[in-house]
Amino acid sequence: MKERHHPLNANHMRHKAEHRAQGGPGAGWAALGVLAFLVAIVLAWALAFLVTNWLYGQISLHPAEIVRQIVTALAGLLFLALPAGVIGALHRPNEVAAFRSILMALQRIARGDFRTRVQAPLQRLDHPYNQLVHSINDMAEELGRMEALRQEFISNVSHEIRSPLTSIRGFAKALQDDRLDPAERRRYLEVIETESERLSRMSDNLLRLAALEADQTIQAAPYRLDRQLQRVLLAAEPQWSAKQIEVEAELQIVEVVGDEALLNHVWTNLLHNAVKFTPAGGRIAIRMRQETGEAIVEVEDTGIGISAEDQRRIFERFYKADPARVRTDDGSGLGLALAKLIAELHGGSIRVTSTPGHGATFSVALPGARN
Repeated sequence: MKERHHPLNANHMRHKAEHRAQGGPGAGWAALGVLAFLVAIVLAWALAFLVTNWLYGQISLHPAEIVRQIVTALAGLLFLALPAGVIGALHRPNEVAAFRSILMALQRIARGDFRTRVQAPLQRLDHPYNQLVHSINDMAEELGRMEALRQEFISNVSHEIRSPLTSIRGFAKALQDDRLDPAERRRYLEVIETESERLSRMSDNLLRLAALEADQTIQAAPYRLDRQLQRVLLAAEPQWSAKQIEVEAELQIVEVVGDEALLNHVWTNLLHNAVKFTPAGGRIAIRMRQETGEAIVEVEDTGIGISAEDQRRIFERFYKADPARVRTDDGSGLGLALAKLIAELHGGSIRVTSTPGHGATFSVALPGARN
């Protein structure tokens, strides 16, 4: 018989239970079962009485009262176990079939078939087997979701790696032409260097993401957040000066407890994105203040902005935003995902607000701030 796999329909099972409670065919069988159990108990005690009397007749010595009590108790337990065993045997086939169904489902899940669903094997909703079935179905659904994410992640990584490798291979082949003039040769070499650096950053970010997700521990220590933000701004000065971008900074003196190296990646990524998506002559503002024990860092730009749909998914790995704001060739698509993970490991959060055509503001909140 072909096995059907679908989740338990609670309403259907409840309807069946109510039908039995109202005197359906199941109620009659239940009454007969109770009557059979009572008759079995009476017969067991009667049989125990006859057997103990026969045993006493076989004992030549007059047994002490304690011996008589022990023999009576053992005989009673023995013959009470008989009807219980019979009744259990009547129900055991259903439980054995349920166990086999669950075992087969687990074997299919172990082989990677995460679409497997087990039907509740027994009528009692509160039976442990039915509870186990619910847990197995939930596990299969979660494993299926994780497998889909894993396949999407592998596909995205393959795509991101293929693009710079194609450029490197193409320009390396072009460099074999001896007729290239020195200026053209330098340009090709610059492209190869840029794409190589992009691959290196992608590899570093992937390794950092994997390490943080596996360990999820940070080396926290108190330090001045305002000084760190000043250093990040100075380090990025060649980029925003080349585009003649006006940069404003409003930084309160705030001390936080966190992993300074990891948080440096957050601020560097946010500022780098702001410079990248702000047109020449635009403006970037970085502000930091303390509110109710939290350090709030905001990076605001006057760039092209982010659509509402992209704002919901922009922190996903390799998410491809609107073509107008698609990452440039030097982007890896992992920076914001890593920034979000780092903020959350510190007990904080990161969010974005934006209107297309009017720039974007990224806000990071970190707990445990003090002046």
